[in-house]
Amino acid sequence: MQQIARSVALAFNNLPRPHRVMLGSLTVLTLAVAVWRPYVYHPSSAPIIKTIELEKSEIRSLLPEASEPIDQAAQEDEAIPQDELDDKTESDAGTHEYVVSTGDTLSSVLNQYGIDMGNISQLAAADKDLRNLKIGQQLSWTLTADGDLQSLTWEMSRRETRTYERTANGFKMTSEMQKGDWVNSVMKGTVGASFVSSARDAGLTSAEISSVIKAMQWQMDFRKLKKGDEFSVLMSREMLEGKREQSQLLGVRLRSEGKDYYAIRAEDGKFYDRSGTGLAKGFMRFPTAKQFRVSSNFNPRRLNPVTGRVAPHRGVDFAMPQGTPVLAVGDGEVVMAKRSGAAGYYVAVRHGRTYTTRYMHLRKLLVKPGQKVKRGDRIALSGNTGRSTGPHLHYEVWINQQAVNPLTAKLPRTEGLTGKDRSDYLAQVKEVVPQLSLD
Repeated sequence: MQQIARSVALAFNNLPRPHRVMLGSLTVLTLAVAVWRPYVYHPSSAPIIKTIELEKSEIRSLLPEASEPIDQAAQEDEAIPQDELDDKTESDAGTHEYVVSTGDTLSSVLNQYGIDMGNISQLAAADKDLRNLKIGQQLSWTLTADGDLQSLTWEMSRRETRTYERTANGFKMTSEMQKGDWVNSVMKGTVGASFVSSARDAGLTSAEISSVIKAMQWQMDFRKLKKGDEFSVLMSREMLEGKREQSQLLGVRLRSEGKDYYAIRAEDGKFYDRSGTGLAKGFMRFPTAKQFRVSSNFNPRRLNPVTGRVAPHRGVDFAMPQGTPVLAVGDGEVVMAKRSGAAGYYVAVRHGRTYTTRYMHLRKLLVKPGQKVKRGDRIALSGNTGRSTGPHLHYEVWINQQAVNPLTAKLPRTEGLTGKDRSDYLAQVKEVVPQLSLD
């Protein structure tokens, strides 16, 4: 046996070195396989289980919905400050208004406010005429606590108004024909303590004051009017048995620091200056120089996956690298710029009196409250602050204090009248302007 071992060793030593390495490796591998004993699982053995309990806040952080505030209370903490110009009459509380514009359909108008397509279909089924909205007509509606459509009012003309009320089987339509006489009234005044109080003293109702402010919002900040500034308002009011039933603003003239500002209503329901140029300032659709991927859509009826309660997602989330410049989508004034809980660093910009935009989860603020900004100005750098699980920008658009879908909302654009529309309007201006004298 020893002689055999010596012969094998001698033969091994006489092999070239590469061959010796290969043969040695094969030997080691063979021995390893021979001595290896695999573990055999026996079902009779009791498994070891470790339970890990997570707090609700930790569960939320694992969900896609955790990319920004999902609780109603968290959003209320970042509410835009109000002033007397935002006051609504008691009957207007919770009512949303819209003036039909070019290209509008019932679906496009209501869908931008997050109203379910099922509600819109039921409404259209109640009255086929709703498929033929006309420029200048006004819609107003109210919602239930769950965000469903409760009622809608359609002012088809000065004479006819149709109302649609929710029932168990859809919507029921009623029509009201007005038979009063429309009378034009001019109200003049001088600004004292505030425009609102001075306008009331001049005989305007709260609803009429609101319409004046909206018509002039792109030209004038009513909070900064000075004592002694003058105004003249032309209202068309429907009188029935000596009582005022409704009114419509036809024109406004405001003189501030010696300069005159005008807003005159055209047939399309919008207001223009004396030459037919539009007063609205144009908006950008997106708050960044380029478009980023939408990581979470607008959803006013979203359910909180933890509580099961309705927790609206009032904006759109754009996934983007931290430090991306965030731009103001339109001319306006910064009303808030700070850090606040779930929203992290955020900015709110008011554009006129109708529109407000909000930008959340920012890394750095580049503006301060009270600062004026122009469309396209840098207002912040995007980040991941507040209740956020990844770098993104949460962007909101509010119209008349109601959140709308930023991707589908009808945003203001700079425009003017042309052709026959302009010539008809200029003829109307010649009739309205003399009635707005301040003498």
